[in-house]
Amino acid sequence: MITIGLPGASRARDIVRQFNKHLLNPAMLTLAGRRFWYAAAIHHIGRRSGTRYITPVVADEIDGGYLVPLPYGTAVDWLHNVQAAGHATLDVHGRTVTVTDPEVLTAVDALPLMPATRARLWQLLRMEHFLRLRLQTQTPHRTPPPSGGEPGERPRDERPVATPLQPSP
Repeated sequence: MITIGLPGASRARDIVRQFNKHLLNPAMLTLAGRRFWYAAAIHHIGRRSGTRYITPVVADEIDGGYLVPLPYGTAVDWLHNVQAAGHATLDVHGRTVTVTDPEVLTAVDALPLMPATRARLWQLLRMEHFLRLRLQTQTPHRTPPPSGGEPGERPRDERPVATPLQPSP
């Protein structure tokens, strides 16, 4: 998280976060995940509502997965949703991957996992936490039951998420 040592910094950070959530993130989602764009899009399901969400993030590729910087810290809804589910889908540089095993790392543990130039950038921005996501390993294909899921599970819609998008911070 970017640390601001001024009085009212927490309030200023909340204002920026709300601006991003309601104005910037919806605009970013039109480009997030595209081949030549820096931002990725993480698809996740609300842990209480079951609502599908898409949130723009930065995802740095590392060996076996991705590191996502957490500029607003670890108390954000999209992170809690991914942690509760244990997996998510990430649109990054024109491809879609399934990621699992979400793990919050401190900068001390995360920075050595990425290229030095990226690590320096995140150090300069004083990023304190990162989310490590591992690429899902291949599993044998299994045809779901006719209901669209496991018994007791709500049916899944396998089509891409369409508007209206509901970004979260």
